[in-house]
Amino acid sequence: MKISIINGSPKISKSTSALLIDYLTPQLNGNDIHIYRIHKELLSDCQLADIADSDALIFAFPLYVDSIPSHLLRMLIELAKQDFTKRKPMVYCIINNGFYEGKQNHLAIEQIKIWCQQTHLTWGQAIGTGAGEMLPYISSVPLGHGPNKNLGHALSILSQNIKSAQSGQDLFISPNYPRFLWKMNASMFVWYPRAKANGLKRKALYQQTDKINFHQ
Repeated sequence: MKISIINGSPKISKSTSALLIDYLTPQLNGNDIHIYRIHKELLSDCQLADIADSDALIFAFPLYVDSIPSHLLRMLIELAKQDFTKRKPMVYCIINNGFYEGKQNHLAIEQIKIWCQQTHLTWGQAIGTGAGEMLPYISSVPLGHGPNKNLGHALSILSQNIKSAQSGQDLFISPNYPRFLWKMNASMFVWYPRAKANGLKRKALYQQTDKINFHQ
């Protein structure tokens, strides 16, 4: 089976999407796996044709404003122009977001499903995982254990469906970790440092957008 995996993260390195791909690929051993990373540059016509000539197509990307990142959307528009009459790959995706709840990814999943309808491809399954920023910090924890228990279980189900070319119910997961501790750690190690790096005070994170002075 030929499997094409598209890393739709805009990050050059150390992205959560890349980590999720690293978790998935060992479970797909024995197949012909091709991984593509897209950033600012579009894939070539040759690469797009090679992706179209796959048995399974997997998109891994972060949620951006409850939607698909713009550079991935541009790639999907170009990919839809390819000839899918040879193999008609089944489409799967793994989406992560910065919220605790994996359900937050449902709109982006619906967008991929609409793309499948327009390209006459069969929808397979999606994993929507929350707390995406947390996953690299717990990468030393084995899948299926501790805070990675839900993720390991979901990836196992997804990989089995991919290998058997079957569809499955979309899975929405959160880490096996208390929400209040996740929020506290995310604030201290992610949100507050990012606000400071962009010249914002902590209180600005709790203000409505139209009341924030971004030039203070």
